[in-house]
Amino acid sequence: MNVNPHHEHEFEAAPGLPEALPTGERLLWQGTPDWKLLALHVFHVRTLAIYFSVMVVLQALYLLGEPQARLLVPLATSVALSLTALGLLTWLAWLTARTALYTLTSKRVVMRIGIVLTLTFNLPLKNGAGDIALKLAGEDHIAWLNLWPHAKPWALKNPEPCLRLIPDAVRVGERLVQAWREANPSVPVMLGDIIDEQPSLTVNHRSTQAVTA
Repeated sequence: MNVNPHHEHEFEAAPGLPEALPTGERLLWQGTPDWKLLALHVFHVRTLAIYFSVMVVLQALYLLGEPQARLLVPLATSVALSLTALGLLTWLAWLTARTALYTLTSKRVVMRIGIVLTLTFNLPLKNGAGDIALKLAGEDHIAWLNLWPHAKPWALKNPEPCLRLIPDAVRVGERLVQAWREANPSVPVMLGDIIDEQPSLTVNHRSTQAVTA
């Protein structure tokens, strides 16, 4: 598989595509991450909000009995810092979703990602693997920092591109496997450790992984 990074999407031939689609290749789907789900499940805003709330409560219990001025100032500071951190993470989730565009064609997956530095990765379906998390074949490698947060969680040693938290993941996963079968009719699709040679596919709505041999 050839992984071709491109910079600066201002010169895209079409949204999410660094060049016009070749003859015989067709666009199947385009989409972006859901920023609210990114905030919850990638940036863990809800978990951090609970943590900060518990810390503020414990701080208040620790300061009980202190004069009001000595009680309110540290509590207000803690609340302000917590809200600032949560706001920045939520804003980062929104920026991540706003600057990302995933494209599925009959021949490849194209990921245009990046907030400051925009990169476009072409992940051909031939000789590769596909899923809403995509496992690269052979010697191909993309640095985890270049992909994050568009990477499979905890896959640090062998980073895997991941279409994160997109709506209608079942439909997209089915189209992805269908496109793989059309591009590679003689190669079965591996879902985890199971080889799927059937025409239908059941896809989990949160996370799907299709790995090819």
